[in-house]
Amino acid sequence: MADDTKLNPDHLIRTETELRAAFSATHDLALKKCLPHVDAHARAFIERSPFLCIGTQSEALGADVSPRGDPRGFVKVLDDKTLLIPDRPGNNRLDTLSNIIANPKVGLLFLVPGYEETMRVNGRAVLTRDPELLAAMAVNDRVPKLAIAVHVDEVFIHCAKALRRSKLWDADQHQDRSEMPSLLNIILDQSDGVPDDPDELKKLDEALEESYRKSMY
Repeated sequence: MADDTKLNPDHLIRTETELRAAFSATHDLALKKCLPHVDAHARAFIERSPFLCIGTQSEALGADVSPRGDPRGFVKVLDDKTLLIPDRPGNNRLDTLSNIIANPKVGLLFLVPGYEETMRVNGRAVLTRDPELLAAMAVNDRVPKLAIAVHVDEVFIHCAKALRRSKLWDADQHQDRSEMPSLLNIILDQSDGVPDDPDELKKLDEALEESYRKSMY
């Protein structure tokens, strides 16, 4: 349960009855759009997507969400009930993969650059090392160690309101990355401390960029 020590308990919504009473009834189309399989429209959207977020949950009920990205179409639609997501090299925390072993329920959110709609998929996942499936997902001749296979329970397209409000694809809204410290600067500040010598930090940043170039796949 979220820490509500700074929130007025008189204004907290604690039951679904209270929640539903605060909103209008669900529009009929919002219910009808949910499908138990990948149809032609969902397939077309997924095959155009170079990016998704996957939500998982551990056995201890700890929630997690992780980004996944690759060239468009990196998620393979094996059939109308099965998706396959390659696992690329990362930091080896393995949060998503460990969670799937503990709790197979997953939620996927697909984005397509320039599209204001998103595609949501809910289902159950397993991890596979099938060499034939993995070989079909090689990039730069590098085959993933494993893949996440998702059995689709529910799929539906999500309206454009969130992306329109955020102006996510509007280049005029893009922010200057230099306004915040580099990734390594932030991590070091949160852990071991940032080096006093700015040249040393610059070398670390350059080393990270080089590792991206060498180990993306």
